[in-house]
This record gives sequence, structure tokens and C-alpha cells, in this order.
Amino acid sequence: MIDELPAAAPRPVWTVGALLRDLAELLAGRFAVCTVRGELSGYSRAASGHSYFSLKDADGGAALLRCAMFRRAASMLDFTPADGQLVEVRGRLGVYEPRGELQFIVEGMRRAGAGALYEQFLQTRARLAALGLFDVARKRALPVFPRTVGIVTSLGAAALADVLTALARRAPHVHVVVYPSLVQGAEAPAALCAALAQAAAHAQADLLIVCRGGGSLEDLWAFNDERVVRAMAASPVPVVSGVGHETDVTLADLVADLRAPTPTAAAELAVPAMQTWIDGLQGRAGALQRRVHAALDREAQHLDRIAQRLARPSQAVRAQRHRLDTLAHRLASHPVRLLNTQGLRLQRADSDIRQAARRALTLQAHRLAMMDARLRSADPRHVLARGYAWLGNEAGQAVTSVRQLTVGDSLQVVLNDGAAGVQVTQLPEPAP
Repeated sequence: MIDELPAAAPRPVWTVGALLRDLAELLAGRFAVCTVRGELSGYSRAASGHSYFSLKDADGGAALLRCAMFRRAASMLDFTPADGQLVEVRGRLGVYEPRGELQFIVEGMRRAGAGALYEQFLQTRARLAALGLFDVARKRALPVFPRTVGIVTSLGAAALADVLTALARRAPHVHVVVYPSLVQGAEAPAALCAALAQAAAHAQADLLIVCRGGGSLEDLWAFNDERVVRAMAASPVPVVSGVGHETDVTLADLVADLRAPTPTAAAELAVPAMQTWIDGLQGRAGALQRRVHAALDREAQHLDRIAQRLARPSQAVRAQRHRLDTLAHRLASHPVRLLNTQGLRLQRADSDIRQAARRALTLQAHRLAMMDARLRSADPRHVLARGYAWLGNEAGQAVTSVRQLTVGDSLQVVLNDGAAGVQVTQLPEPAP
């Protein structure tokens, strides 16, 4: 008889949520707080203020770590994160249960220098700028009315549909030629160069639009390739760049003759709106028509006046005769009027002179009377007549103070009706 083996213990069956929660607890215990260095990729900030991005190794490895930074931590940053930047983030590992994804909850971030791709971007830009590929002087003006527009992009790109829609809306008469190319990936630079070379060999487009939609620095990297930049610079026709969104800047934007913020904007800058020009031409045609009608009306009125004069020459002769009679009458009466006018002027002048002379004589007589009154008031005889006397010494000098006298001096007193000699017999005692 064979003994029965004991039954194996049943293995636990996890629910998805329980498994993810246990994993989150294990990660939280093993990686409570840690710091990770990596290159930012796909950085975005939601309307809620939370930021979402991925970290990857700066050496180009395939490892990728999804990260979330909530609004409070994001508001404490002292710089603006951007794709390609090399940063150090501090936080904790966790599990995002709705998708079962590993994510890193970032509680702090600081810059650690430029990422590898961004560093390569800066180096390439500096080298090509030194060669003059980005100089404003080499950029060409776009044709005002292009008849054919070439588009270099992917046939499956949404940017192509946006550009075609904008061109059809603004200028449906413009012929469009698409030169298909890859716009992302390792083979994209060679494909873009081949499409640009095909457009140059085709020699039909009046200008080229190089475009694609937005993306991360890695997605747009083909447009930072030196081969693509040199191919755009060598294009025989002007090039409009519409790569990415308004905030995306590539080396293709810098070398293009005109940079547009979006593919749709590139189409709008490449061709003028047909309706705008039609409206302008109609307005000018209307103004020209009004001017022509006004000129014709003026000339017709002038012609009518000339015709009226030619139809009645006798009226013109009578008018000229009347004018001559008027001039003759004026000429005959002119000397008489002139003499009368001059006589009136002489009479007024004589009256003015007589009045001025009378006013002058009256003024002088008044002044003479005033001077006579002043002279009479200053006559010393009038003073003597009021009981005063004039006293003088033997030398004839006026005596005005007792200090000029001594007892026994002989003086002469002049009164109103004569003079008399007197002698000083007494003087007042001097004041102590």
C-alpha cells in the first residue's frame, strides 16, 4: 500500500489592485527617498499645474522612467524645464494603479547641465553659425505670387493635411507638389536630403515648405541634422520652415529663408490670400472707374461751354464791347476822382495842422503862466511885504544866526520900502 502524499498548500491568488498596492509598498520601503539623474523628455505641464515627463539616460540608452511632479513641487522650481535638459530629481518610486505603470513621484528638481542631445544641438548650431549658414544677409525673399509650391514632409503626417487645407483656402489656384520623406527616426535625415534634392532637380516649385508636427527633441532631431541644414541652405529656391509648434526651434528653422511657428502658418506665409488680392483689385478698379467717369464729366462740361461760345459769337462780341466801354469810362473819370480825393486829403491835412498849432499855443501859454506864478512866489519883495526883513553885515553877506554877531557890529536892515543901518548892542547869553 502506498502512503498518500500530503496535498500541496494552495497558492494565493492576487487581485490586480492588491498586487499593485503590495508592489507599491515594497518599492516605498526599498526606495523611500532617492535621487535620479537623467535627461528630460516629453515635458508638459497640465492646466492643473501638475507636470508630467520622462527621464532617460544621457548616454542615449533605451531606459525610460515616467515621472510626475505635482503642482506644489512644480511651483518651487527656479527654472523652466525643457526637453533635453540634464536634471537631478529627488522623490520616491510608486505604482500608478489605473495603468499599472511604474512612476517616479518628483518632490524636487535641479539642473545638472544640458542633456546629450541638447549639448549636441548647441555644438552643431555654433559650428554652422560660424560658417554663416544662419546669417540674415543670405536669406532670400519669398516670391509674392508663387505658382507652384513644393512640400517636403511625410505623406501620413497631419502637418501635410494642415498645409494642403490652408493652401486650398488661401490660394486654390496654386499648384502643389509633394516630395515625400521620413520626418522622424534614424533614416529621416537622409530621406529629407533626398527629397530636397528631388525638388531641386524637378525645378518646378517657386518655393519649398519643409514641415512636420510637434514633438519632443528626439522626435524633431532629424531637422537638427547637419546634412539636412546644409541641403536646405543649398536649395535653389526659397525655403519656409514649419517644424513643430511655436516653442520648438530647430536648426532647420534657423537656416530657412523664413521660419513659421507651425505648418499651417508656413502655408499662410508662403502664399497670399487670393480673396484679399481680389478685393483689393476690385477696390482699385472701382476707384479707377469713378475717376474715369469724373474726368469724362469734366471734359463734357468743358466741351459744352466751348460749344456754347462758338454757337453765339455775337454774345461774346457784345460782352467784350461792354467790357471796353466800362474800362473807357473808368479811364475818363479816374483823374477827376483822383483830384477830388487829393483835395479832400489836403483839406483834412490843413485842418489837422491848424488844430495842432492851436493845441501847441494853448499848452505853451499854460506853461508860461505857471512859470510866472512860480517866479512871483520866489520874489523876496513879496516876503518883505509880509513884515519880514533882510539882515546883512558890512560885507553885504546875509546874517542868519546870532552866532555870526558880536556886540558893536554894524548891520544893514532891508525892509519893504527901504534900508537902514543898525548896531548890535546886546546878544543873548550863550546856552550852558
